[in-house]
Amino acid sequence: MKILGVSGTVVGSKTAIVIGKILDTMKIHNPELEIEFLDLRDYQIEFCDGRPISNYTGDTKKVIDQMMGADGYVFGTPIFQGSFSGAFKNLIDLIPPTAFKHKVMGFVTTGGNNQHFLVAENQLKPLAGYLNGYVVPKTIFAHNSQFNDKNEVADLQLLETINDFSKQYCYMSERLMGVQIKN
Repeated sequence: MKILGVSGTVVGSKTAIVIGKILDTMKIHNPELEIEFLDLRDYQIEFCDGRPISNYTGDTKKVIDQMMGADGYVFGTPIFQGSFSGAFKNLIDLIPPTAFKHKVMGFVTTGGNNQHFLVAENQLKPLAGYLNGYVVPKTIFAHNSQFNDKNEVADLQLLETINDFSKQYCYMSERLMGVQIKN
C-alpha cells in the first residue's frame, strides 16, 4: 500500500517537518507501507484551468501521476487567513474526485494562531466527505510554539498526537484496505 504524505504549501517548512515525522512514525507502526513524500515547494505546478489532466505536462504531470498512484494520503497545509493554502486547493482541483474515493485521508494543519485548529474540522474533513474518502478521526494542529529554534518538533504532546494519529491511520488502512499493522 502506497501512502503519500503531501506538504500542501510553497512557503515555509513546518508543515513538511510534521508530515515527515508522521510518515516516519507510520513506518514504525507498519514497516510494510510504501511511503512517499510530496513537497509542493519542490515543483512548479500550473493552475488548474479545467483542461483534461492528460493535457498537463512537466512538474504538474509528475505531481498528478504521484497523486493518482497513491492508495492513501496524509495532507498537510499551513493556515492562512483562516483557511488552507491556495497551493493545496489547486492540487486538489487538479485531481479528479474519483481518484480519492474509498482512500484513507488524514489531515495536518500548522499555524501561529490556536484557533486555526478548527480548519481541519470545518473545511478539510467536509472536503474529504465530498471526495468520498475515509477520514482519520484524529487531526493534527501544530502551533509555531511547538517547534524549537532548530525548527524541530519539540513539544511532547504534539509528538504523542503524531503517534496516536499514525496508529489510527494504520488501523484504518488495515481494516479498510487489508494492510497489517504492528503495535
